[in-house]
Amino acid sequence: QLTPSSFLRIGQLSNVDLNEDVRELETELPRQHPNEIPHNEKLLSLKYESLDYDNSENQLFLEEERRINHAAFRTVEIKRWVICAMIGILTGLVACFIDIVVEKLAGLKYRVVKGNIDKFTEKGGLSFSLLLWATLNASVVMVGSVIVAFIEPVAAGSGIPQIKCYLNGVKIPHVVRLKTLVIKVCGVILSVVGGLAVGKEGPMIHSGAVIAAGISQGRSTSLKRDFKIFEYFRRDTEKRDFVSAGAAAGVSAAFGAPVGGVLFSLEEGASFWNQFLTWRIFFASMISTFTLNSVLSVYHGNAWDLSSPGLINFGRFDNEKMKYTIHEIPIFIFMGVVGGILGALFNALNYWLTMFRIRYIHRPCLQVVEAMLVAAVTATVGFVMIYCSRDCQPIQGSTVAYPLQLFCADGEYNSMATAFFHTTEKSVRLARPVLTLHSLSNSGSYNPMTLGLFTLMYFFLACWTYGLTVSAGVFIPSLLIGAAWGRLFGISLSYLSKSSIWADPGKYALMGAAAQLGGIVRMTLSLTVIMMEATGNVTYGFPIMLVLMTAKIVGDYFVEGLYDMHIQLQSVPFLHWEAPVTSHSLTAREVMSTPVTCLRRIERVGTVVDILSDTSSNHNGFPVVESSPDATQVRGCSWGIFPNGVSLPKVFVERANLSLVQRRLKLKDFRDAYPRFPPIQSIHVSQDERECMIDLSEFMNPSPYTVPQEASLPRVFKVFRALGLRHLVVVDNRNEVVGMVTRKDLARYRLGKEGLEELSLAQT
Repeated sequence: QLTPSSFLRIGQLSNVDLNEDVRELETELPRQHPNEIPHNEKLLSLKYESLDYDNSENQLFLEEERRINHAAFRTVEIKRWVICAMIGILTGLVACFIDIVVEKLAGLKYRVVKGNIDKFTEKGGLSFSLLLWATLNASVVMVGSVIVAFIEPVAAGSGIPQIKCYLNGVKIPHVVRLKTLVIKVCGVILSVVGGLAVGKEGPMIHSGAVIAAGISQGRSTSLKRDFKIFEYFRRDTEKRDFVSAGAAAGVSAAFGAPVGGVLFSLEEGASFWNQFLTWRIFFASMISTFTLNSVLSVYHGNAWDLSSPGLINFGRFDNEKMKYTIHEIPIFIFMGVVGGILGALFNALNYWLTMFRIRYIHRPCLQVVEAMLVAAVTATVGFVMIYCSRDCQPIQGSTVAYPLQLFCADGEYNSMATAFFHTTEKSVRLARPVLTLHSLSNSGSYNPMTLGLFTLMYFFLACWTYGLTVSAGVFIPSLLIGAAWGRLFGISLSYLSKSSIWADPGKYALMGAAAQLGGIVRMTLSLTVIMMEATGNVTYGFPIMLVLMTAKIVGDYFVEGLYDMHIQLQSVPFLHWEAPVTSHSLTAREVMSTPVTCLRRIERVGTVVDILSDTSSNHNGFPVVESSPDATQVRGCSWGIFPNGVSLPKVFVERANLSLVQRRLKLKDFRDAYPRFPPIQSIHVSQDERECMIDLSEFMNPSPYTVPQEASLPRVFKVFRALGLRHLVVVDNRNEVVGMVTRKDLARYRLGKEGLEELSLAQT
């Protein structure tokens, strides 16, 4: 009466990991790289497989659940809270490590360059200073790019699109491995120290997710160590929930915003949610920001001063001086429109740049060269702008860590140098920011020309930098660009109004930062709370909401958000919240994959092995039907492969008598192999064993989900998406299997500019 759902992961990953192993072997062999890889946005890759977020209630699963009493379930719940606490602690410690190492290395680099510039300013020959600065940047970035390009390419970028895909149910190879975390942390340190227009906040989200995935499984597949703890959580459903908590803990550590972290995980990450999960994620976020706060306070010599909640510090805003009035609401809306347009321009430029990279800069060596080029150009642009700037500010009372005098008078420093001569974050004391919101609220900090040039150059540098083969985020560059043009806007208003009472430039710097980031990544709810928590100011809650909503609406009119755009460019079968609005005319019969390979409840071992070895199967799921030759009614679903070569012969059923021989398999056997199940080729089956029979009753899901072939696409989509399925069987009015719906069958339909369009499937 019902059809397949998602059987355990018994073999769901068999073909997946087989393909993965084949790809890994291919990378070891020398192969010719074409000069151009044909690629367009209307492709859907066949290389991605689905995770299974629906528990398969087969006999093994039900037997184990029935053995667990109420006290054992309470123990499991306590373990969940313990894991969330460990996620928060380790994410906070990783954030501390990144922050401290960046501060030390960047401080060393800037002291060397500053001393060199000061020396050659007096003697002449500043071109040597430029060469030194560009060489240092390019060398540091080269190391960061090499480890990403040659060791773990999935560590490139911020990692937020990959985590979104994982939480959506797509298996991205290597995305939550320990090796990825190590490369991510080292890569982001080198990218920031190398002076690129990047931030270290975005990668913290990916780092938190990897930490969560590792801790919750109680082992490391990269280190090949199994600690024999938390074995109950070795399944996709549980792992997904902990990864959500890790992503939230990463946001919390980066911005000191626990509530913002929870909302980010809800808005941008998790495709599945429940109330109990909310509390655990909030707990992990709280522990994360507290750990970071505690460690950094000790590091800076103030053991009892917990005033360093996040990696980025926007500074505190004075509520008395920075009120807003009703006539400023239209101004805030206008700033939201500007942010949406600039964000759409940023995304459109980055889209064409990414397409060019996919087609032509696909070799690792070329990717490293491009990253070095961007680093050298960034240093050159910064040096030229500092050299040409005559914007001098008094050093007295300034908090600039590395004031550069250059051609300014004694007792003054070059204001433009603070824009390019420092890392993009403000730690707590030393690693001063480029243009922090707090410094932008100081009316004497920057003149309009400095702000205008910085905004223009940094906009294009940040756009060029995002998408390089380095570990880096786009949060902080976006905030800085927005803060710069926002302050410029505020200065213009103060000139026009002849009043500095309501037209305070610092206030508009905050709004510009929100508008620019909202226009690029299209976050609303979580970004509002993050900005409020990071600034410690609730007064601007409503204006920030207004600016972000306007920026999102305007930006969405032109182009997608940056993360969604990169998911689409990678041809990932990502399922959005709803099916395309014009897809009601399509039915399950039109979207399903056919024909479907079916199995009988008692099947020959040779038949099972041959089916699992067939690489042409595009769904890796096999409905189990009645064994009589004239009936194909679905009784259950069995897909995947057996856990190891030793176990397979032990579950054979002798043909003479249908009695099981030797010991039965247990669910633990599958959990020990999760998530990398051995490929079918690793199991040796003799000719005699091929003639044996195997009973699939234990492994198949006896109550799978099915849909009739007349069901509309939105209905099929809703069932598949809401339940987190990997396979959905389509049956006719006689309950006979006629097709199979997988993620790719649903994701290939989307709403384009000219209505509903169907994507092509390709092995990209």
